[in-house]
Amino acid sequence: MKIGELARATDTKVETIRYYEGAGLLAPPARTGGNYRSYGTEELLRLSFIRRARDLGFSLDEVRELLALADDRDQPCGAVDAVASSHLVTIERKIADLSQMRDELARVIGGCRLGKVGDCKIIQTLEPMRGATRN
Repeated sequence: MKIGELARATDTKVETIRYYEGAGLLAPPARTGGNYRSYGTEELLRLSFIRRARDLGFSLDEVRELLALADDRDQPCGAVDAVASSHLVTIERKIADLSQMRDELARVIGGCRLGKVGDCKIIQTLEPMRGATRN
């Protein structure tokens, strides 16, 4: 299949496929007589793996590591678990940070008196240097 067909089959932009090739996540494809990229089932499955991992928030380095591990099916899966567990810790940290941001924003919004912008608690929170000299 051509790159456009692969893109449609995996819901991936053509530019992203080319980027993954350049980043070494996908091997350079075979070329047709007309010099078009030619992809098969193996590339489709690999790109689908990459897409699913990216959808779960894995970084490109983590995806690269997971692909290397997936390419050697006879090894124990402890290394895969370690990558996934580390990623889960990162996600949990981000969730905690987002929860704090949500709570702070809710607090600021709750202090809004719907008066004039000059007295707006939201603006005052966003401008902590209010009254100070700015460069």
